[in-house]
Amino acid sequence: MNSQNKARLPEITQHYKPPFNLRRFIRTNSAQLGILGVFVTLWIIFIVSAPKTFLAPHIYSAFMASTPFFAIMAIPLTIVVIAKEIDLSFPSIMAMGMVSFNYTYGATTFIHNTTIQVFLAIVAALVTGAIIGWLNGFIIVKFGIPSLVVTIGTQFLWSGADLVLTQGANFSLEYIKQTFFYNLFVGTIGPYFPMQMFWLIVVTILGWILLNRHRFGAHVYLIGDNINSAELMGINTGRVRIQAFMLVGVVSAFAGILASFYVAYFWPNVGGGYLLQTLASVFLGGTSVFGGTGTILGTFLGAFIIGAIEAATVAVGLTGFWTNFIYGLIIVLSVIMHTYLRKRGE
Repeated sequence: MNSQNKARLPEITQHYKPPFNLRRFIRTNSAQLGILGVFVTLWIIFIVSAPKTFLAPHIYSAFMASTPFFAIMAIPLTIVVIAKEIDLSFPSIMAMGMVSFNYTYGATTFIHNTTIQVFLAIVAALVTGAIIGWLNGFIIVKFGIPSLVVTIGTQFLWSGADLVLTQGANFSLEYIKQTFFYNLFVGTIGPYFPMQMFWLIVVTILGWILLNRHRFGAHVYLIGDNINSAELMGINTGRVRIQAFMLVGVVSAFAGILASFYVAYFWPNVGGGYLLQTLASVFLGGTSVFGGTGTILGTFLGAFIIGAIEAATVAVGLTGFWTNFIYGLIIVLSVIMHTYLRKRGE
């Protein structure tokens, strides 16, 4: 090889791309492809079982309007579970964020500008969610208490605080319709596409980038796989876990805003019905309860499977009482599957 060709060799190597390998692609993306296969299979079953329901366009508009309220929280919860932790306090964070919203709006009446008041109230709600998430993470990291125990406790703590601060009262949010925030959060793009679906897509994309294209995500996977090894590599595991819980807090408060704005009303138990749906979305989406494994895409697809189950059960002739049974069955079977695969891997 002459000197000119030798000089060009690094340049050629730099631009060289290995040929596409289907087997390697399937092995690398097995989790995403698996949940995608489950999603397509179940949707075919839904369509065959209840064609009048699942071939009607309005049902999909209804899914996009209702599913984001819990699917949005499932995205950061996936990150927490990958880090081998759990957070069961997000329903109370939804409510506490709206309590802060209401107090802030009431305390800023001197401004005499509804839009500014609502903006400040939204900021207060998100900050409240971040603070509660930080407190969850701080207690878990600094005192070494399992996150399951801590977040069960804080779920009762903040739901109780919510009732104490509001005296169990509901309050109207009709005034938000005077501001552009109403259409921004729960309006529609065209006649059929709800804005809450837009926000779910935004949160999903940001969660995917954070988990797959950022150092934080790499640290989360390492912590979930082996926290001792992660510490030996110099990762501040405590800070990463606290940040993960803060993400759940902020996004849960945002979900509380969306859910309350949608009906222009606040109930103290606003997040009470989303616990099982959110957890089932995470575990059905392929995230392992043992940590170290999970995908944002899987959770996104899992959420829409969960969102469709209630409609599917009723459409095929079963009563709505079957819904919680199916949610629980999904969670149990998912844990069993991950346990089996983990033991096979060992």
